[in-house]
Amino acid sequence: MLDPQDLYAWEPGGLAAVDAIISRDSAGLVLLYHFDGYIDAGETGEQIVTRLLDGQPHQVVARFDHDRLVDYRARRPLLTFERDSWTAYETPAIELHLVHDATGAPFLLLTGPEPDVEWERFAAAVRQVVERLNVRLSVNFHGIPMGVPHTRPVGLTPHGNRTDLMPGHRSFFTEAQVPGSAESLIEYRLALSGHDVLGVAAHVPHYVSRSPYPDAALTALEAVTAATGLVLPAAAHALRNEALKTQEEIERQISEGDEELVALVRGLEHQYDAVAGAETRGSLVAEPVELPSADELGAEFERFLAEREGGA
Repeated sequence: MLDPQDLYAWEPGGLAAVDAIISRDSAGLVLLYHFDGYIDAGETGEQIVTRLLDGQPHQVVARFDHDRLVDYRARRPLLTFERDSWTAYETPAIELHLVHDATGAPFLLLTGPEPDVEWERFAAAVRQVVERLNVRLSVNFHGIPMGVPHTRPVGLTPHGNRTDLMPGHRSFFTEAQVPGSAESLIEYRLALSGHDVLGVAAHVPHYVSRSPYPDAALTALEAVTAATGLVLPAAAHALRNEALKTQEEIERQISEGDEELVALVRGLEHQYDAVAGAETRGSLVAEPVELPSADELGAEFERFLAEREGGA
């Protein structure tokens, strides 16, 4: 493997700021990370990153070589054309930020497009950053599509070697093989090397998974703050307001739908409640329910999704 350090460059001002923090406090920093392009139902991780960067002061600590890591033909950056010339280019950016929460406590945020190539080298580079900056805990977050109704609380699946930081939550999976991601590989490699890492996967109703679902982002953010001790009220408040609007819009769409649509959602509610009831009785065997397919629900909510995406 080529030297991972060649994949990134430190920003002198940002690095100096982190070094000053490390010299004052040896407890270690929290690193949050999420990359665009991975399965992120309901734009869960993307919404959290946007709120964190919009709501808190931050500065760049390191920049990764996007020209080497991003396949432009797979995800073409936007160029702006005005009258007779190109006037702007949206350069892809994979950056490490130093951010402060509402109390002034510092933390790190690594985000940008998911690398298309050199995942092992990229994971090794992130490990170098973790060790150089005295990171005590790395946390990633995203949404996964699930057969759950929007009328019930958002569930969470914790993963990593610090799932103890999310008491009361458990994994619904015993074993599964899924397409890999740079985000998951970093978690895997950090854990193998003895670093503390936590992943937070929010369960998003599959019939709204293609559109922003603030309820999932809010629930994941609350889990992250509970696990890390970070105080992020501005991000939580913004997501809570968006969640209320989204729930009202979904209910409006349902009220304008037919009886078949209502029956589909009620079927998911029945299954959810049956499983929840079985768990409280100490049994994981729920009564069988005929569930609607993702295609059936997707077709019924097609207009809703089109409106949400068209307004983005």
